[in-house]
Amino acid sequence: MCLFGFHFGMHFKEEGKLKSKIAIALCLISVVGTWGIGIAGNLDTRGGDEGGVFSTVSGISEQEAVAGFPARVEKTGQTTSYGSRDDGRLRKGVAWPVPRFADNGNGTVTDRLTGLIWLKNANCGKFFAEDATGQNYRCWNDALKAANKLKDGYCGLTDSSVAGNWRLPNSKELYSLIDLGLTHPALSDAAGTGHWSEGDAFSDVQSFYYWTSTTVADNSVYAWVVNFFGGFVNGDDKPSTDCVWPVRGGQ
Repeated sequence: MCLFGFHFGMHFKEEGKLKSKIAIALCLISVVGTWGIGIAGNLDTRGGDEGGVFSTVSGISEQEAVAGFPARVEKTGQTTSYGSRDDGRLRKGVAWPVPRFADNGNGTVTDRLTGLIWLKNANCGKFFAEDATGQNYRCWNDALKAANKLKDGYCGLTDSSVAGNWRLPNSKELYSLIDLGLTHPALSDAAGTGHWSEGDAFSDVQSFYYWTSTTVADNSVYAWVVNFFGGFVNGDDKPSTDCVWPVRGGQ
């Protein structure tokens, strides 16, 4: 079992900078709105769950028609509603493919939503020949080393990978696995329609903290971790021992 500690912090922007950014944002919204009307044709203001301004031609938002949104946000997985127009009711975001996760049969699992390739074994204890820890959890620097040195022949891999192919995921990559409709762990099954169970598609997933490669910006002694029990993110000091779940691919 992984050892973990709770570290919470509040991060604030300087008031002056915040006001400037708000002013700039409002200006840009005004410009985009004017431009959008010029290129999208007639607009309507349909209500319902969507709200906002939409193109009568494509049914997408005016801002979406202008910007294109090449990196859209996926659904959270929450389907139970707890309040008016909340996430469980609206279920906004890119729909998950079915199946969501594909077991490649070589110790790796592909997330068909993001294209990232994950180590199937989420609790590997020996990542490379000289790895003598005998356990998955370790400090942040050792977690980086373990992921960077992982290769074919370790952790159940038969994928012909070499050291340097694998890495520790950044905070957004690791959090993309989270299903906020579930807990203990907050992870879906391979189909993406139910709760994870052993081997479907991952093995030995821990309901604890997993390291990311992302350092906390205002205090570099800390790195971001993802808690797979409840599906939240917070910072942990780098000497702490948390779990390691390597990934491949990404842009």
